[in-house]
Parts: sequence; C-alpha cells; structure tokens
Amino acid sequence: MKTVLLHCCCAHCAAYTVNYWRGLGYEVSALWYNPNIHPYTEHQQRLEAMQFLAQEVNLPLTVSQGYDMVAYFRQVVGHEGEPERCQHCFRLRLGKTAQTARQMGFDAFTTTLLISPQQKHELIREIGDEIAQETGVKFLYVDLRKRYSDSRHLTKPLGLYRQQYCGCIYSEWERYTGERGHAR
Repeated sequence: MKTVLLHCCCAHCAAYTVNYWRGLGYEVSALWYNPNIHPYTEHQQRLEAMQFLAQEVNLPLTVSQGYDMVAYFRQVVGHEGEPERCQHCFRLRLGKTAQTARQMGFDAFTTTLLISPQQKHELIREIGDEIAQETGVKFLYVDLRKRYSDSRHLTKPLGLYRQQYCGCIYSEWERYTGERGHAR
C-alpha cells in the first residue's frame, strides 16, 4: 500500500483531506508541526482539536515535540508582508514534513493547506516540489478548495474548536484590523 504523511494545520482542514487520500488507496498518517500558530493558547486549542479528530477517524498522528516559535520567527522576520512570510512559513512546515516522511519511510508527503481557499496554492506547490527534489520524497499536490465546505460538514457535528485566522500573528492582525499583507 502507498503511504503518505499529511502535514495538518488544523482538524477542520484535515477531515476531508484524510478521506480524499484514503479514497485513493493511501495509508495516511498525520504530522502536527505548526510553530507559526500564535499565541501558544491558540496552538494548543488547534492541537487538541487535531488530536480528537485523529482518534475519531483512526489517524496515526505524530506531534512534533516542543513549540518551535523561534524557528518560525527566524524564517519570517523581515518578510512580514505577503507572500514573502507565507513562502518562508510553508518552507519551514513542508520541509519538516518531508524530513519526517523520509525518516519514517513514507512514499510521499502533502499538506491540509491544499483544501483552504485562503492559501496560495501555486506557492505551496512550488515549494513542495522543491522540497521533494531536495529530500527525495514525492510531494502530492491536489487542489481540494472546492471540498472545503465538505470538510467543515464532517467536523461540525464533532464540536471541534474552529479558528478565526490562518494562525500566525500577522494573519491574526490582518483578520482583526481588516488590513492585508503589510503588518508592520
């Protein structure tokens, strides 16, 4: 059976994405590595929701130890505007996923970010393909944005925590101020 390690940004994006890859015959496992999510309490709420979903759908979940906020800020400071900060954030999280996939013997890696209509798909695809070349682990790209509401329908009955912004402190600022792409 083919195996894929799925980087998970939140439970809501994971629900349909897991079903999609399983439907294609993949054995799916998940990785939680999101040092971009701020504040820490937000990170923990999302992690708890992901852990609950993983139990509900029998999804093996690896949680990266610690809260690697410093690594995130080292990547994005000086790149606070979009798409620069997103590029560095995607590279950090997808890089960790590919490295983990290689260490654990997975055939491929991908991310739940590909179901979100808010994410920059071309940038994710470009970075995923670059990391695949660097690590030798295949990156699986699929545009699942049209299935975003399906994922929400799967998780709503579970009463999971639902976030109000992408995760980083910049996206939180943009969400609540209404300004975009220049959080300085």
